[in-house]
Amino acid sequence: MRRNAMQQLYDWKEKSTRKPLIIRGARQVGKTWLMKEFAATAYKQFAYINFEDNEVMKEVFQKDFDIERILMAIQLVTGKVVDTDTLILFDELQEAPRGLTAMKYFLEKAPQYHVIAAGSLLGIAMHQNDSFPVGKVDFIDLYPLSFSEFLEAIGQESFVSLLAKQDWNLISTFRSKFTDFLKQYYFVGGMPEVVNAFIEHKDYTEVRQLQQNILDSYDRDFSKHAPIAEVPRIRMVWRSVPAQLAKENRKFIYGVIKEGARAKDFELAIEWLIDAGLIYKVNRVKKGGIPLSAYEDFSAFKLFMLDTGLMGAMSGLPPQALLEGNVLFTDYKGAITEQYVLQQLKSVKGLNIYYWSSDTSKGELDFLLQKEICIIPVEVKAEENLQSKSLRSFVEKNPELHGIRFSMSDYREQEWLTNYPLYSAGHIL
Repeated sequence: MRRNAMQQLYDWKEKSTRKPLIIRGARQVGKTWLMKEFAATAYKQFAYINFEDNEVMKEVFQKDFDIERILMAIQLVTGKVVDTDTLILFDELQEAPRGLTAMKYFLEKAPQYHVIAAGSLLGIAMHQNDSFPVGKVDFIDLYPLSFSEFLEAIGQESFVSLLAKQDWNLISTFRSKFTDFLKQYYFVGGMPEVVNAFIEHKDYTEVRQLQQNILDSYDRDFSKHAPIAEVPRIRMVWRSVPAQLAKENRKFIYGVIKEGARAKDFELAIEWLIDAGLIYKVNRVKKGGIPLSAYEDFSAFKLFMLDTGLMGAMSGLPPQALLEGNVLFTDYKGAITEQYVLQQLKSVKGLNIYYWSSDTSKGELDFLLQKEICIIPVEVKAEENLQSKSLRSFVEKNPELHGIRFSMSDYREQEWLTNYPLYSAGHIL
């Protein structure tokens, strides 16, 4: 299974200003596989420590940050003599007291050593640890497989190449194939274990069971790692996300979680889920100016899930609804399509993602993006509906901008807008 993030690791290795690297990402998105695969192909050897199941190494940073002593401990546990051709891998680093702080000392005292750390709850640990090594580490974020990575995994590399070339006439010729693959991705999603099982057995029942297992593991994390008082609220927020998206509200509504709910009751729960990498928060902006962050409305936002497949599993969506089409699926189709596009946008480096809605009317843009100095208004359509009243109105008020619409229609360019097929979403920006 090829991951686009692998190239980022090779780039990191060659950097003259290389720092210890932290891979951030939710549980089971493939962090351990990625760093071990990189280590096996790019280094003479690697020394791997998982702090979740290694009680001896858990305490290694407690006494001091003497790098020679730490390296000796790694050698004793792994049997590997660590030298500058060895990649040191720390997994579930948040389980080691002062583990994050130790990254600073690898940079300052022993920059010749190559160190990569990962952890499914590192985002939470980073916000709890006053000694986090700001400016002393590099980061990459790992997400579930994108649609293109999914296509490669199922042996359809030629279709990925076609999307990359943006040969719209030929893409249109194979429209039905792309549509079938996209429906599969909506259902299977991008969690590596699930994708592997789908490749091997093509069993949608097994896919759903594995997705449910992942959801169950997340639920256990709530109980094990979150503050006890927050666990019920975390569960309530988590379970409300698909329903919030299906209602197509212009912002996250606390009353959907619980009647009479207020922001202050659930702010910590939302932040915990964001830090765990399980949800994405997209804030509203009031205006399409540069930088978009200057026009951010912190009181209005939307929440998205980690993965389309997990979203479908949490909602109890049967495979027939997605793969064969079902009239009862109509209300949910827009939600899963918007989730899909957000998932592809998250994999684009250097992209700031917001949405826009009007203060005075029903006008709304699904996404408003900033990449460097470019502002890009985006509308998402689940079918071939080419009405784009809000997008047109927004571009008319901001004539220097050019809109993008993702839909199931073929590529089409107009003066104020370009329509791209949904399956090309990961190749446009």
